[in-house]
Amino acid sequence: MNRQTPVLGMILKGYPRISETFISNEILLLEEQGLSLHILSMRQPREAFSHASVGRIKAAVDYLPETLLTSLPALLPQNLMLAIKQPRRFAAALRVAFRRFLRTQKSATFKHLFQAGYLVNKFLPGSNITHFHAHFAHSPTSVAFFTSLLSGIPFSFTAHAKDIYTTDPAQLREKMAHAAFVVTCTEYNRRYLTRLSGMDAPAVFRVYHGIDIGLFSGHHDRALPLPPYRILTVSRMTAKKGLPTVFKALGMLRDRGIRFHHTLIGDGDERDSLKKLVRDLGLEPFVRWMGTQPHDEVIAQYRHADLFVLGCEIAANGDRDGIPNVCVESMAMGVPVVATRISAIPELIENIKTGLLVDPGNPEALAKAMVQALTDGDLRQKMITAARDRVSRDFNNRNLIGTLADLYTRALREKSAKPI
Repeated sequence: MNRQTPVLGMILKGYPRISETFISNEILLLEEQGLSLHILSMRQPREAFSHASVGRIKAAVDYLPETLLTSLPALLPQNLMLAIKQPRRFAAALRVAFRRFLRTQKSATFKHLFQAGYLVNKFLPGSNITHFHAHFAHSPTSVAFFTSLLSGIPFSFTAHAKDIYTTDPAQLREKMAHAAFVVTCTEYNRRYLTRLSGMDAPAVFRVYHGIDIGLFSGHHDRALPLPPYRILTVSRMTAKKGLPTVFKALGMLRDRGIRFHHTLIGDGDERDSLKKLVRDLGLEPFVRWMGTQPHDEVIAQYRHADLFVLGCEIAANGDRDGIPNVCVESMAMGVPVVATRISAIPELIENIKTGLLVDPGNPEALAKAMVQALTDGDLRQKMITAARDRVSRDFNNRNLIGTLADLYTRALREKSAKPI
């Protein structure tokens, strides 16, 4: 790489992560657009495998110490050296950290400060990084915020879903006030962030994640599938996914004598409680648990599915989905989608046109919609065609990446961060 080429420092919570294919795809496409990137990950990879796209990424990758107490021997020397070299900047960042700690009472604030100091002193020299961008508005953006305070280099961030609605609003507002700009993946999010930030808001850009249209193709259209129907869900096992509603709806299908096989791909904290629910409902013979799978296997399951179903809802802590990429992928593959009217999902799925939507937490309505999508041949074919057109028009990542590339290219030319 030409050392005169400006570099975008991409701060991530973990890299690579099997559940964040959209990030690795974005990085790969940005490189194809000619941008130079340097990935700075807050923790080591935790899965034994990664998607094929990761192997094609050329960006340098460095890892920050993951914890505060156990990593102090690594964190302290780098931060002390930085404090000696940049005493005013370090003192100012430390004041900000104390103010944030008093507001939240969370020690993670100091971890993020020290991770930023480690990054600035150890990895920034000679890197030619002229702008930082973080994915997710919580801890990665906290590190980007402190990195900017310590280095004077501007930062921006992408806000997604949980990181928006479970983050303390004052913390999020402060980050936005210092950011050069903010990107988010739905119009629903963009409106919320704009309202939250008020008069000091930076520009907030809505850029859908999108998918590789060429990758998600090849499903064999069946106007009217035959039982036993093959029903698919790809989801992390978390409250916002509404999986109990899905299983209760499946129980209703079984009680009506409808034959089916349900496949669930994914894992998560609610695995044990969900397996108990399936046992209690007597659904064990009809449900297959596949755990986390690489993209090739997920695509293979799309090809064999007659229906995709997801029951998203707003969790008790405010967590919610944006537009689940799995819904976009299913639609591209010609698999009809039944989902819920929540958050930004209606930005993708128009009821009875590109899929079927029901209210969250209503298994009876979900079951009825599933039967309709499986047995109404005319509606099914219309939805499949319209859904593919919708995804091709508005969720093709090769079209969307140009907007991000332009934002980052302009940002790389900026000279200084906003004042503290």
